[in-house]
Amino acid sequence: MLFPIFLREAREEMAYRKPPETEFQKFIRASKCDMMSSVEDTAQRERRVLFDHRPLELPEDDYLRVSRIPQRKGSNFRDLPGLIIGNDNVVRRDPESDIRLPSGKLLVPDYAINFGDGKSSRPFARLWWDETVPTVLTRPDLHSQAILHPEQDRVLTIRECARLQGFPDYYRFCGNVKERYCQVGNAVAVPVARALGYALGMAVQRLTEEGHLMILPPKFSHT
Repeated sequence: MLFPIFLREAREEMAYRKPPETEFQKFIRASKCDMMSSVEDTAQRERRVLFDHRPLELPEDDYLRVSRIPQRKGSNFRDLPGLIIGNDNVVRRDPESDIRLPSGKLLVPDYAINFGDGKSSRPFARLWWDETVPTVLTRPDLHSQAILHPEQDRVLTIRECARLQGFPDYYRFCGNVKERYCQVGNAVAVPVARALGYALGMAVQRLTEEGHLMILPPKFSHT
């Protein structure tokens, strides 16, 4: 994940706060010229910025719900007050509880309770640092998928989703915020596309061995 930002972040670009520390950061921040092994002028090299690090702005009610989701591994709407989880793992509303938001709406909406026949833990779920992230979709729907930042009260930004899809930081998306999320989610993950292209190229040149399994070169994803 990237550095903290505001929920209503509107900047198109921003400077990195510190130099890359890991091999992944060095790779994902590389310029187009670095990745293509072409010449890059000094001005372009010095102007390395981060694009699209902005989240979908949440409605006020959803933000208030998210702000009450604990910042710990495995947390989701089931951690909110006013619920009972039975031995069958089905979540039900506590009949003696009627917790509401300032708008008058229920703190825990019916759609969260009913999702997945009451057994799902995905609505308003936080991701965590050592867990595998679910498939990146065309919109960050916190009502039906785990898409909340581990330690910030927001969904993942466009850039965080793009990084999960393997897009280098220099790649820019177009349109409004929702359209950019859609472009990221509809894309084939960049490392997968590269591997497919490599395999097809090897096959066309008849450089592959017999069999159905191809082993990619060492550090293929970082070259």
